[in-house]
Amino acid sequence: MTTVKTLLEIPELRLRLRTGAGLLGREVSRIYVTELPDPSRYVSAGEVVLSGLLWWRQPGDARPFVAALARAAVVALAASGADTGGIPPDVVQACAQHRIPLLEVPADLSFAVITERVVLELAAARGREPGGARKRLLAAATEDISLPALLRQGAVELGAPCWVLSGTGRVVAGTAEPPPADLVAHVVPGRDVTVHDGYALLPVGGSFAVPWLLAVGHPEPGELAGELAELVRLARARADQVRRMAGRAAEPLLQALADGSPVTGAGAASGLPSDAEIRVLLARAPDDDPDLAAEVLAELLAGARPVVGVVGEDAYALVAGPGNWMRAAGEALARLDRLMSLSRFRLGSGGPASVEGLHGATQEARHAVELAARRGGRIELVAGEDIAVHQLLAAGAPDELRRSVRARVLGPLLAYDAAQGTDLVHTVRVYLECSSSPTAAARALHVHVNTLRYRIARASELLGVDLNDFVAQVDVYLALLVTV
Repeated sequence: MTTVKTLLEIPELRLRLRTGAGLLGREVSRIYVTELPDPSRYVSAGEVVLSGLLWWRQPGDARPFVAALARAAVVALAASGADTGGIPPDVVQACAQHRIPLLEVPADLSFAVITERVVLELAAARGREPGGARKRLLAAATEDISLPALLRQGAVELGAPCWVLSGTGRVVAGTAEPPPADLVAHVVPGRDVTVHDGYALLPVGGSFAVPWLLAVGHPEPGELAGELAELVRLARARADQVRRMAGRAAEPLLQALADGSPVTGAGAASGLPSDAEIRVLLARAPDDDPDLAAEVLAELLAGARPVVGVVGEDAYALVAGPGNWMRAAGEALARLDRLMSLSRFRLGSGGPASVEGLHGATQEARHAVELAARRGGRIELVAGEDIAVHQLLAAGAPDELRRSVRARVLGPLLAYDAAQGTDLVHTVRVYLECSSSPTAAARALHVHVNTLRYRIARASELLGVDLNDFVAQVDVYLALLVTV
């Protein structure tokens, strides 16, 4: 049996008792880390709570926190005063009042070290009989507890810290500080267990497009790790069902954005804050699989509480808040692509906009994804706000109109190049992108400036326009941008 006294006697932890000397015989069931000012919903009987006291701001803050621990029958509080200049006196007083043993954690000791050492102690005390471990894991799962709580139980039984990682590299949940960020990159697809740098990685099965992995901080986790992975799959299935129900609730809003209908009532029903700045993300996956695209969007935006759903062959996501998603999303999709074929995944964004301005943001996202579709990479992401106005206007034109404009404006020049084996179209484009400077264009094309002037004059003659006229330049350049 592991007690509070047992933890005090672990030499490498160097814990110091501040109050509660008569309560050290309490049995410890697990360890839980929290920095919430009100941990009531998450703590449970038998736990040792580990905290850096980040919730403490002023005298008086300790009483409600410690009272919540007492109501939950927590057996002890292990606290570090590294960020508060030592443990505040009111924390010691509240623990004494509510009969909660208080253990002071050395400022130089990592919480990950404490968690792992306590987990190992609990596992050793419980014994490693497989039958008993399986029963305890199953009991935890049937209680419909949260994924973090399930992992804590799994860590106790396995004697090692555990994490659930998404194929994007995101840490879904864990019992200690996150493992190396590039761990997912070393997974061997199709293998039951991948071992790398002291970690074991097991696939979490299920009919999900985006893979999850169970990571165990031990190279030989045993058969019980496979059973834990299966229980994680069940927990994920429950969470995915909740996500899909939320997506169905948002369908009226997404449908309204897709077909241009009013969004006022639909926006309120979706739960989006009426005063928020909202971004619209539109994704298209390989083989026109909108469900895959929606799942990827939900994974990329996990933690931001997005509204995600499918309309036709497109997946939409609405998310409030800052929009620094491009780089992180690109890196996450690159990791995901190593585990599954994600070729020709296209993602565009529009906004930010208020609820009333979502139609415009949706159009911007649609044009952005169309522009992404015209690029040749495996994975393309385009933010509407990064698209130049002329590109945005060109991307929004229907294909038939694009072909007609290109043929009408550039037809004679294209025909001449095809017949003569020249490339006047390229010369004109470089000339216009050099702000109509013959010197700069000649330098870029590695030709004499007089040669450049002759080519531009010939192109003007074929096109029937003056390429030194600004309006003509705009028309020709837009036509040059059109690709069909």
